[in-house]
Parts: sequence; structure tokens; C-alpha cells
Amino acid sequence: MPAHEQPVSVVMPVHNAMPHLDRAVQSILEQTHRNLEFVIFDDGSTDGSTARLREWAGKDNRIRLIESATNLGPVGSSHRVVDLASHGLIARMDADDVSLPSRLEKQLALLKERPDVGLVACSCDVIDAAGQEIRGPDRWRLTRKSWFAPFAHGSALFRRELFDSVGGYRDACSFWEDQDLFTRMLIHGEGKIVTVPEALYRVRYSRVSTRLASDQSRVEAAVDLMYRCVDRLSRAQLYEDMLDHTPIAHRLDPRVFIATGSLTLWAGGRPRLARSLLNNGDLRPNFRTLSALVWTLWASLSPASLRAFMKLLVAIRNSMAPRRRLRAPVEWLPPTLSKIRRHYRVLPRPVPKSVPTESNRLMQAASGGAS
Repeated sequence: MPAHEQPVSVVMPVHNAMPHLDRAVQSILEQTHRNLEFVIFDDGSTDGSTARLREWAGKDNRIRLIESATNLGPVGSSHRVVDLASHGLIARMDADDVSLPSRLEKQLALLKERPDVGLVACSCDVIDAAGQEIRGPDRWRLTRKSWFAPFAHGSALFRRELFDSVGGYRDACSFWEDQDLFTRMLIHGEGKIVTVPEALYRVRYSRVSTRLASDQSRVEAAVDLMYRCVDRLSRAQLYEDMLDHTPIAHRLDPRVFIATGSLTLWAGGRPRLARSLLNNGDLRPNFRTLSALVWTLWASLSPASLRAFMKLLVAIRNSMAPRRRLRAPVEWLPPTLSKIRRHYRVLPRPVPKSVPTESNRLMQAASGGAS
């Protein structure tokens, strides 16, 4: 490998990732940037993933395989695999997704050119279980003023000191630990967060994804907490106090049912959430409720036509996005970010000494628990 290439650690937690694991591993080993270590943390897999990873590790000495006898869960495994990385630049990879060959090369080039950037992500195509493209990237999200990160978890490449300064992943944010991490990097960390408009990563929607394979009531509770926390940010308020206690039972934000149902929809399934929305949703006379009612009913009656409509909607939104702003990396700048920084005088957070995996399991059991 060229001596001038900067080393990077690619980190990938794995739990029961068959049958898509081979393609994910292969996509990293085929990167044009060769100077990498591939840290894979097998989180107690039981579907044959462990044996397959041992085969891969025997073929390429850039792979460091660490096997866990117990399952740490999505937060614990994500934090642990970063802890195990050797280098100062960390690239996330999800075990059912695909990185295009030039992904690392182009992201690392940007970090080298821009020392003011702490994290660089990229746009993503969406593929199905067979690897066929479902739709192209949501480039319109890059110019949208929102607190939701405009990129996929697995597409992120960040500086190690930025991750450490905010304390890494948090147990209280299971199933949206990536959104929480990126939010704290943005608010508390040093360095800009930018997204390359080019689609260098492929996100796979399949029925074996973490959210779909988990208890749905827990996932719904977690996504509801995420929406409530993001609403706080939109009002220029932090949400730390919402994570410090067991959530009180309440009706769920209607957006939860669209978010969780979309995973099934894009995986080729038929979401059946209308009854759950009526029984558990916080229904009010507003657009949020109306859109959730229409979406869930449409999804249960004709998922194919809804998928076609959603693809058309993405195409329309992309066509309306300012093209001149999508010719270069786009910085993530939510509307109330500067106000939050001024008001709270935020400082970087200390690095945790260990990963509280037991509290992760307790939080998941109590309130629910996102590549």
C-alpha cells in the first residue's frame, strides 16, 4: 500500500448479519484506499456470522476480529468497536450495507484538505435485500434546515478526538444512538460536520435489520423519545433531562408510525400500523396526525403504490433543491444551533471510562431501544 496514505480504522459491529455480511466485508476490502484496519466486533451472533467472519479474517490481515460471548446490543457494540480502533480517523460501516470503492479515498481527501471538518459523511443510494437499487439519494435533505442528520449512520467518517470529546454513544438513546451522537458532536464538539453530495454508500433495507428484528413496542418508544428530543432542539433547548429518568407512559407521536413503517415498506413488506396508530397515537386535529393516518392506511392497502409515490416525492424534492449548493460538500447547520451554543455555553464532554452495557439492557427493557 502507498506509504503516503493516511491510516484509517473502519469499524463494524455485527450481530446476525447473514446473508448480507459477505458483501459488506468485501466492499471495505475493495476500497481504493488500502491503508486501513478493519475492526469487526461480533456481538454474540448465532446465525453463522461468526464462522464467516473467521474465514474473512483468515484471508486478509487487515481484519481484526473480536468475538463477544454475550450480546452488548446496538449501543454497547457500537461504542466497543470504536474503543478497539487503533487510528485517529474512524469510518463507520454497517454489516448489511455497501461502501462504494472510492468512499474512503474521497472522504479522507476532504478531511486532509479541511482541518476544520470533524466528520464527513456522504449521500446514499437505497437498495433491497437482493442488492437492487430501490431509489437514489435524498439530496434534498442536505439543504433542509433540520436537526435530523442528513446522512446515514454507516456513511460517517470522523476524527477520533471528536467522538471522545462528546463521550461516544449513549445507552439512553438506543435505536437512535447515531442521531444522538451526531447531535452532540454538532453542539459540543469542535469541527464542522459536512456531507459529500455524491452517493458513495448504499443503505440496505431488509427484514433482518436491527429495528425490524427487535421488539416493536420498544422501538416505537425509542423513536417517540427521539422525536420529542428533536422537538426540544427545534425550540433551542437541550434534552438531557429527558434521558435521566424512566419515561412516563403516554401516547406516541404520529410520526413514529411513519418512521417505523417505512422500514417495512422499503424492505418490500406491507406495514400494518393503522390500528396501532389509532390505539396508541397522540391524535390531534393537525397535519401531523392527518399525514400519519393517510400514510398508514395507504401502506396497509397498497404498499407498492405508496412506494412509487414516495419515490416520486423524493425526485420532486431533489429537483427543487438548490443545485449550486450541491456541487460541493454541504455543512449541517440546524436553524437553532447558534442560539443553543450561545445560551448554554456548551463545552466538550468528558470521555466515559467504560461502556455501561448492563444499563443498556435495562434501558432497552424499560423504554425501547437505528445503519
